[in-house]
Order: sequence, then C-alpha cells, then structure tokens
Amino acid sequence: MTKTTKPRTDVHATITNTIVAAIEAGTEAWQMPWHRAGGALSRPVNIATAKPYRGINILALWVAAETRGFSRPEWGTYRQWTAKGAQVRKGEKGTTTVFYKDLTVEPDDAANQPDTASPERRCVARANVVFNADQVDGWEPAPAEVSSVETGFTPVANAEAFVTATGADIRHGGEAAFYRPATDHIQMPPKEVFHGSPTSTPAEAYYSALCHELVHWSGIPHRLDRILKTRFGSEAYAAEELVAELGAAFLCADLEISLEPRPDHAAYVATWLKVLKTDTRAIFTAASKAQQAVQFLHGLVEEDDASGEADAVTEKVAA
Repeated sequence: MTKTTKPRTDVHATITNTIVAAIEAGTEAWQMPWHRAGGALSRPVNIATAKPYRGINILALWVAAETRGFSRPEWGTYRQWTAKGAQVRKGEKGTTTVFYKDLTVEPDDAANQPDTASPERRCVARANVVFNADQVDGWEPAPAEVSSVETGFTPVANAEAFVTATGADIRHGGEAAFYRPATDHIQMPPKEVFHGSPTSTPAEAYYSALCHELVHWSGIPHRLDRILKTRFGSEAYAAEELVAELGAAFLCADLEISLEPRPDHAAYVATWLKVLKTDTRAIFTAASKAQQAVQFLHGLVEEDDASGEADAVTEKVAA
C-alpha cells in the first residue's frame, strides 16, 4: 500500500502572503504594524519562555496584531497557554510563525558509499501556530503603564545612552535625517524641531528616526558589510530601506519607545509590495538582516558597558 505524503506548508509563503494581504487591504492609508498609535511599541514575547520573538516572527506577529486588533504582546502555542492555566477560545484562528530546527540526515550517496559518507546537518524551517493573549480565557495580563504626552523635547534616558554607546558619529543641523557613507556620519535635524504625533512624543520621533539611520550605519563594509544588490538586484535600495525600517522597529521595541512613520515611507510601499509578491523569501531576508543589525548595535553597547566597568575597577584599584 502506498503511503500518501501530506504536502508540507511553505512557511515563508504563508507569512509573506499574510503581510502582502495586509498591505493590499489598505495600500493608500497603510502604515506598517510598528507605526501603531496607543503608546510604546512592544516586541512580541513568548508566554512560556518570556523571551521576545526574533526576525521575521516579530513582523508576522505585529501584522497579525494590527490587522486583528490585538492589544497584548504575549503569544504562545495552544499547549503553552494550557500550561499557564489558560484556554484558547473555541474558533480562534492561530498565527503562523517559523522556527528553524537542526536535523541530522544521511547524505544522498550514503547507500553507494557507506564507508565514506557521513551524516549531514541541515537547518529546516518548521511552522508553529501561536495565539495572542487576547484570544485566551483564564489569564490576567499585567496592568498596562500609562504615559503622559510630552509637548516638548525631553530626552529618553535609555535611548540616549544606547545611541551614545554605539560610538556613531552623529551630527545635528539641516532639515533631513540621513547616513552618509563617504564621511561615515549620521546627520540629524536639531532635536528641537521634532514634533509629537498620535504615535510618538517629539523625543520618540527623534530616536526612531535615529534608529533607522543607525541601521544604515551598521551596514557598511568595515561593520556588517551588508550587500543587498546580489540578492535584490535593482530593488536593493528599497530593500535596504526596508531593512532599516524593520531594524528601527526592533530597536524601538527594545528601547520601549514608539516609532514615528518616516515622511518617505509611502514612496517605498509599492516597491516593497512588488518585491514581496515576486519573492516569498524577500521579507525573511530583510528581517534577518535587520535582526543582524540590531544584534550588532546591541553588541557595541554591551562592549561599551563592559569597558566602562573595567575602567571603573581600574580607577578603584589605583585609588
């Protein structure tokens, strides 16, 4: 009897199609999920491990939260919610995430060369269906913090410390925010010219724009050497902007600040949509590159913190 093999779900296509559908549902007024009103953005967190999701899963869960009106950042599988004493409500639809599992497989020529062939390690994508905290009963979230709206520029301490610790050359003046590779510096308008909005305070608008430029700053050859032309061809510029937007979103979530939509955002939406439609793995590449940039920047900050602690110890010993 021949065993019928069930077709494996294309995880990349599933998540990409969800994002494309969300954009197409309101292209003219579309804002990416990280441009939400209602306070600081939170990176999605797994209810069982308390660890934030990474890479493409952040974007997939943000899109799901945006399109379906979820207000909580906590997610988990059916079993994980059950273990917490909660119950996913009947009829609730889960959201697909992806995780990668290392598998040991026999090489294709193992049967012909049993003495020389050795097992191979392969990284295989697997789908995981999760549910938001708003889809379950029997679980009480922690009270949400309420923050007041600022009318002037008040520095955000943790964001200011993070930016300083990266060591990036940041200059102020003019009316545009950009990164200039020729001089390896980030140019920002004066802090005082940033205004608040329904999604951001003036300071949050400033730091979110700066985070976008820091991701660009991370990609030059002597840092991450991020080359997208080979992968995206003529769409490399738009792809880099998408990486920077995603990276800024991840950083803003980490720093617990909202993200101000960039004035040039709308100009890229159509191009991104084109890339996503023709390449189901494009968004995965962009999210992966953004995650890499965020890890690199966090690494610089950790190195700076370690250096500061070492200097403090040295001074104490010398005293």
